[in-house]
Amino acid sequence: TRYFVDHRKVRVVGGQGGGGGHSFCSEPRKIFGGPDGGNGGDGGHVILKADQQTKSLSSVLPFYQGFHGERGGSKNCYGANGAYMYVKVPVGTLVKEDGKVVADLTQHGEEYVAAYGGAGGKGNRFFLSNENRAPTLFTPGEPGQERVLHLELKTTAHAGLVGFPNAGKSSLLRAISSAKPAVAAYPFTTLNPHVGVVRYQDYEQVAVADIPGLIKGAHQNRGLGMAFLRHIERCRFLLYVVDLSVSQPWIQLQDLKYELEQYKKGLSERPCVVIGNKIDLAQSRINLPLLKEQIDDRVIALSALTGDNLEELLLHLRELYDAYVKTEQSRGRSPVKW
Repeated sequence: TRYFVDHRKVRVVGGQGGGGGHSFCSEPRKIFGGPDGGNGGDGGHVILKADQQTKSLSSVLPFYQGFHGERGGSKNCYGANGAYMYVKVPVGTLVKEDGKVVADLTQHGEEYVAAYGGAGGKGNRFFLSNENRAPTLFTPGEPGQERVLHLELKTTAHAGLVGFPNAGKSSLLRAISSAKPAVAAYPFTTLNPHVGVVRYQDYEQVAVADIPGLIKGAHQNRGLGMAFLRHIERCRFLLYVVDLSVSQPWIQLQDLKYELEQYKKGLSERPCVVIGNKIDLAQSRINLPLLKEQIDDRVIALSALTGDNLEELLLHLRELYDAYVKTEQSRGRSPVKW
């Protein structure tokens, strides 16, 4: 099963500066021309760059080193600086060092210098003075900065599927998109986040994230709690998936909203819709009117297995997406596009 990687530990080392040149001018008819060794070039930086086309940290390698600067030459020629090493990371990547957040790359094209290159060494021309007319001293280039960073991806999907294990989130994602998360009849089938893209006829694309199931106490990191909640944090609207076949399905919804609110205040108040799954079962048809009586949110009853009533969900998903785009544009911000 293909899934995206949301954690990476990466060691970054800046390029080493080039050494200073050591030479003396030796032109015809120019006796005692003096020192003419140029300075070395600076080492190249390692730069993390947020890229909209990159959706996972799976392409990030565990080690990167910047390009080295070149040695200074004769005739006062400076060495070339080392080229920058760019590492593409997804939009929404948090950069941490020793547990502290040092960068949050939330916009396409945003950059963060992960490791600075070393300064180039000084050539013997630099040390020329009235006291020392023929210096032989030159310095080597400095080593680049070395750091160990932890990259953490908070999914910037538009919609997040929120539900308990085996509520049918993965089956629903398979039904509405081309994503292929694993589906099975045991708890915690989904161990890694998946993102499916719903495509509409006008070429708009809505990203839906299927994240490991939630259990009671998830905000205290029980089960796969934090792995779930970290990704939900950046979803613009939420799809609560409730299993209609169990008794009192509205209790599930209350528990889900409680866990979200405990993790981050206001998270449960985002635009949402309640999806009553497994309507193809007899018990679900009995529970559906009871669920609608208990809650104020809109309820869409469907079956991810048989495909019943998926059209209503796709239409409402587009309404939520359009409302999000309009809100972002009215605030002068550009909405996240897939």
